[in-house]
This record gives sequence, structure tokens and C-alpha cells, in this order.
Amino acid sequence: MSLVERIKQVVPRQPRPIDADLLNTRAEALRRFVAAAEGHVPEDRLVTPRTVIDRAGERLALSRAHTVVALAGATGSGKSSLFNALAGFQLSRVGVRRPTTGVAHACVWGQAGATPLLDWLGVPPNRRFTRESALDGEDEAALRGLVLLDLPDFDSIEARHRLEVDRLLRLVDLVIWVLDPQKYADRVVHQRYLAQFQRHRDVTVVVLNQADRLSRADSERLVADLRRLLEADGLGGVPVFPTSAKGQPGLATLRSGLERAVAARAAALVRLNGDITQAVADLRPLVTSSSKTSATVPREAVNNLARALGDAAGAPIVAEATERSYRHRATGTLGWPLLRWARRLRPDPLRRLHLQAGPVARPEASSLPESTAAQKAAVALASREVAAVASAGLPEPWPAAVAVASRSRVDDVPDALDVAVASADLGVDHKPAWWRLVGALQWLGAAAALGGLAWLAVRALFALLGLPNVEGPTVGAGIPLATVLLGGGLLFGLLLAVVVRPFVAIAARHARARAERRLRESIAGVANTHIVTPVQEVLRSYDDAREALAAASA
Repeated sequence: MSLVERIKQVVPRQPRPIDADLLNTRAEALRRFVAAAEGHVPEDRLVTPRTVIDRAGERLALSRAHTVVALAGATGSGKSSLFNALAGFQLSRVGVRRPTTGVAHACVWGQAGATPLLDWLGVPPNRRFTRESALDGEDEAALRGLVLLDLPDFDSIEARHRLEVDRLLRLVDLVIWVLDPQKYADRVVHQRYLAQFQRHRDVTVVVLNQADRLSRADSERLVADLRRLLEADGLGGVPVFPTSAKGQPGLATLRSGLERAVAARAAALVRLNGDITQAVADLRPLVTSSSKTSATVPREAVNNLARALGDAAGAPIVAEATERSYRHRATGTLGWPLLRWARRLRPDPLRRLHLQAGPVARPEASSLPESTAAQKAAVALASREVAAVASAGLPEPWPAAVAVASRSRVDDVPDALDVAVASADLGVDHKPAWWRLVGALQWLGAAAALGGLAWLAVRALFALLGLPNVEGPTVGAGIPLATVLLGGGLLFGLLLAVVVRPFVAIAARHARARAERRLRESIAGVANTHIVTPVQEVLRSYDDAREALAAASA
């Protein structure tokens, strides 16, 4: 392979240009997804997206004129030697048997604006070096803007070294994996590291270092085998070539690749784009591309829920009591006036439930009908039905989130039902106009009967005292008017009561139906506010999350 071909291979294909504004838009869409999914999706699924969002915002706010390139490798791979050779100075200590790089070293070409970036990377001030000087002239100008990091060994026996490597690998713009002929096929580096960079293939380079110890044939054979392994890692097509800090093949290919990366000033955007793409891919199973909820619960399920809540709250019992109360009050108004007092000895059926006519304050909880175990089970079943129907077709964990939402205010439902039943206007304090008319007729008949009775009593008293008989007016065949008034008044009242009884029964049934309708309307409000609305909020969150992830995928 010619030197020119090797140089081209450092960046084997030019990725499409990444627009910084579009990248910001994708990051913001990812942020919207996290906001919508928060509280509904397991927290561990949102850790990576949050990290990516924060890292994108922080990196884009720092110098874009600099490209951060990390040399990553195992103990003895020669990465520190490459670091020193590229810098032209002995900056990082070299070791072959045990880790000698405990913290990252940085060499900067073009210091202006790099300090905040190095602070963000967490490189200690005493491990920062500036490469260019007046003595170099323009010799190093091609690398101006490069921040080269020598990372700790990722196979270090020191856990803190490995953690530092993992931290920095999430921050750098481009990674050069330095492998050596002895351990290039090591399973740890391939499974734990390289295979995790599938979404970052455009900012990944792999070099087989210490190639000066190999013959050309052996070098080509090992490079071919390394490409095979990388293909299995999902990194087929990434740049792979031999290097050496001294001798052949040297650093020409590597340095040329770094110059091209620095000149393009796109590695940071490409890396962040890959981070977002990876985060989106990880989150895609949480939403489906085809499902779009309307954030509403099917009406049938809501009706079933309201019906179950109404039964549990005793709506039929209260409605029945309303019917009996109507009859009770109608009898008290339309019955024979002189006997109405007997009706008052029996309490109003609604009073027995400690409910007052019209809107009232909340009664004691014990005053309302107690729901049975079967009714409570029906409420629970109806709530589960609402959650199941509303979440049908949604991917996990959204059905579980909907189910949790349907139960989120269940402890408040009993009190809310009490208030709904007690505050429902049953219309029992309204007296129809025809009641007053019939009542007036009853009093007229009663007055006639009382008048006749009084006249007859006077005549009886006179007869008892031996006084002269007082003749009163007669009607018809000489029947005393007093007798007619007494009998007629009693008969009129009796007939009037018989005539209006069917009308009272019909009106009582209407009152029952009206009361049950109003009760169920009031109870339906409880179903909506305490069960349906929380479910709809989760469905809206799902819609928002789905739309946000679609925008982040663009």
C-alpha cells in the first residue's frame, strides 16, 4: 500500500457535513424527550441522554477551533511513545510492563482559547504542554488547533485510571486506538471499548503500533487480521494502518490524518452527532414509529368507570331515596290537610341518609351508603380497564406508567365521591306549581267540610241544651247544607287524592331518574379528575416523547 493510500485511509470516507445549528436542534429535541419521559420511564434509561445533552451544550460552548484527539491503548502499546514523537518532546513517561500514565497529558498546538477546553476535560495544569513556539516558525502550523491527549492505560490495575479513561473517552472529539502486535486481538479492548464505538466510526482510528518490529509481510498480515476483528466489532471501514514511534513505517500517515482532522474542524460536531445518534437509537424501543395516541381514553371505558364509581358511591340508593322523598313530600302537600301532621311523624327518606336538598356542604363520611366489596372490586376492574384500553399498543414501559397514573389518586376517590354525591343538586327542594293548585283545592274542600261540621255541631249543642232548633239552609230534597258541605268536602278531598296519585307516581319516577342522572354526572367528574386525567397526562407525555425523538432522529 502506498503512502498516499495510507494517508487517504486515515479518513476513508468524508462524513456529510454536520451543521452546528442542526446539532443544537437535535440536542434540544433530545432534551424534550427526557422532559416528557421523566417520571414515566426508568431513570437508568435517561442517564445517557442527559449526559449527552449536557456534554453537547458544554462542548459547543467551548472552542470549536480546537480538535481534541485522544491516544488510547493498553499498557505497553506504545501510545505514550507516539504522543512524545508527535509532540517532538519527551512529555509523557514511557513504560512497558506497568502503567506509568496515571492522568491524562495534553499537548496543545495553538494555545489561544484552549484553556477553558482543557479545564472542561479535567487535564491538570501541570500536565498541559504547548507545542508551538517562535523557534518552530510555521513548521507546526498544519496541526494548529490540535489538542492531543495521552490517556491512562485502559487495562491499568488501578481502578481510578480506568475510570479516567472511560470519562475522557466520552468527551474527546476523535479517538486513536493504539494497539500492539502482541495484544491487538485482546478481547477486553474489542468488547469493552471498540465495539462500543460503532456509532462513532467517523471519529475512530485504529493503528497497529510498534510495526517497526515486524517484517512488511507480517505487518500486512496483522493489519488484515485486525480489520477482520474490527469488522466483527461493527467498525468495518474505519482507518487501520501500522505506525511506529521510530523507524519504519513511522508517523507520516498518522500525522497527515491529524492534519486533515484539524483542518476540517468538524470532529467535535461529528462526535456529538454520533453521541446523539447513539442516544436516539438506545431510546427508540421506548416509542414506536407508527403509534400516535390522541391522549384521550375511549368513551366506553370512561362510561364503565363512571358507572362503577356511581354504584360504589350509592347513586342508585340515593336516587331511590329521592323517589320516596318525592312521594313523601307530595303526600304532605297534596293529602287531606287535617291529616298531614301524621305524615310528618315519618322522616323524609333523604333525611335518613343525612342529605339535604340542593347543594350542601360535605356530610360526614359515615352518612353516605357504604360500598360493598363487590362494588370496590368493580371500581378497581374499571380502573384497570381504562389503563389497559388507553395504553393498548404502547411499548414498555408506557403501559406500566399509564397503570400507575390510573392509581395515582385512588386514595382520594372515596372522599371525592362523598363530596360529589353530597353536592349534587337533586332538585328535591322544588315544588311544582300544580302541587300548590291541588293543595289549595284540598284546603277548599277541607274548609267546606269544617264549615258543615261546625254547623252540625252547633245544632247538636242546641238540641242537647234544649234550646230551640236552628234550622239551616237546605238543598235539593231538603238535605241540610251543612251535611252537604261535610260530606262533599270529605268526598272531594278523597277523590282529589285518588286522582293525583298516578301523577305523583309518574313525577316521582322522573325525580328519581333526574337525581340519578345528576349524581352520575357529578361522579363522572370524579372519574375524570382522579383517574382519566392522570392517564391522559401520561398519554400526552408519550406523544411529546415520540415527537421529540422523531425530531432528534432527523
